[in-house]
Amino acid sequence: MADFSIVPPAPEDEADWRRNWAAYLTRYTVTVEPLTTDIIWARLLDPTSSMRGFIARDATGRGIGFCHLILHDNTWSLQPFCYLEDMFVAADHRRHGVGRALLNRIIDTARENRWARVYWTSWNNNAPARALYDSVTGGADQLVHYTVKLLA
Repeated sequence: MADFSIVPPAPEDEADWRRNWAAYLTRYTVTVEPLTTDIIWARLLDPTSSMRGFIARDATGRGIGFCHLILHDNTWSLQPFCYLEDMFVAADHRRHGVGRALLNRIIDTARENRWARVYWTSWNNNAPARALYDSVTGGADQLVHYTVKLLA
């Protein structure tokens, strides 16, 4: 039995989520305005938002990771697509199955809700994450990701 759980975010997860969010942003050398962080947290708790998420909690209930999902309409299906925008596991909990459990929870939720697709991107130099992703998906698809950054 795992010594962690994967659950939807709840108000009591806020401090741990903020700690992990800050570590995630530091890892990718990204700065996000405090107001943006506040709004992201509010969206994660809002059942009417297109943003969803999960929190990984250790056996004591402490948040050790998270994922953020964006549900959206698409032109290929009447069922929504799910974009996994962010996923993070605290450094001292990596390689213990937390990331795989987060991915499996996302996929199970997608099946339960009849979402047409779950997809995400990864930095090409993030070998540990890509090894996990390859083991879950069978490997990256043929799509190439392009970005036009309009705002910092």
